Amino acid sequence: MGIFEQMAQYGHEQLVFCYDKSTGLRAIIAIHDTTLGPALGGLRMWQYEREEDAVTDVLRLSRGMTYKNSAMGLNLGGGKAVLWGDPRTDKSEELFRAFGKFVESLGGRYITAEDVGTTVEDLNYILMETDHAAGRAELSGDPSPVTAYGVFMGLKAAVKKVFGTEELKGRKVAVQGLGKVGMALCEYLHDAGARLTVADINPEAVERAKREFGATVVAPDEIYGVECDIFAPCALGAVLNDDTIPQLKCRIVAGSANNQLKEPRHGDMLRERGILYAPDFVINGGGVINVAEEYHPAGYSRDRALARVATIYDKLLRIFQIAEERNISTAAAADVLAEERMQKIHQLNRMYLAE
Repeated sequence: MGIFEQMAQYGHEQLVFCYDKSTGLRAIIAIHDTTLGPALGGLRMWQYEREEDAVTDVLRLSRGMTYKNSAMGLNLGGGKAVLWGDPRTDKSEELFRAFGKFVESLGGRYITAEDVGTTVEDLNYILMETDHAAGRAELSGDPSPVTAYGVFMGLKAAVKKVFGTEELKGRKVAVQGLGKVGMALCEYLHDAGARLTVADINPEAVERAKREFGATVVAPDEIYGVECDIFAPCALGAVLNDDTIPQLKCRIVAGSANNQLKEPRHGDMLRERGILYAPDFVINGGGVINVAEEYHPAGYSRDRALARVATIYDKLLRIFQIAEERNISTAAAADVLAEERMQKIHQLNRMYLAE
């Protein structure tokens, strides 16, 4: 499928290819939808095997940001950027400053932030060239702990729906991925008395989880078949697919990873198996709420951000209700919630206001 065909399929407005010979920068910025406001979404640095993979990833991620920002009640559209490279070896000041210049060239249509493979320190270099960046160290900082808090609150809502109580003591949770969000989520779960099984390709991370949280460790390809109450995907996307869903031995899927469903039909597949799915762009919305607070007229407030993140609990309960009322998957119900808000604002924006 060609690039314009993919853009038409997902409903994108703009795809910007960024190349700088002197720094070796190869990046793509995707702006999906700006109905609600400028497109906000982080910069992911990843060693893609093919250009096609980078394009597909940035298109899927930016669309997810549109729905996430809408579902979180933010006046922001959806965007994302990917930077082709190895975050362990390819970073430099000039690389991120070059990217910042491309962000600046868009005149505020896209606001960047950190994401997988990038850090607050990288963002500081970008800020040397543009003001269109969120997640500043002196303000909201690293969004990972706040994202984890939102996932924890959403996970409690799912447990409430399935088991009739949000109590997590003694619940078995299988966590896939022990990055910054996954590890922070493990801490929340451990403090709540949950029993953890974890998997990650990083041996240091699994040893830490074993040491600090008493977690049971399994191989990455074995995490899907762990008998548990909750499976929490906290790594990369497309982990819920034809191969993995039949392996699941859980009642709930609730984790921080983006684009967990490989295809929309996999939401229906989970529903058919009696597994409650907490849609990813809702349950992991805490991070974007946190960085969006930097644009609040009164300035950034951590307490206000956390209070808004806590409402993910109620948003998920509403999504579960929509799914039941309409006899659809929770993934489809989450789309309904986000799309209804965008449609209402789109109608409002038809009103001409004289300057």
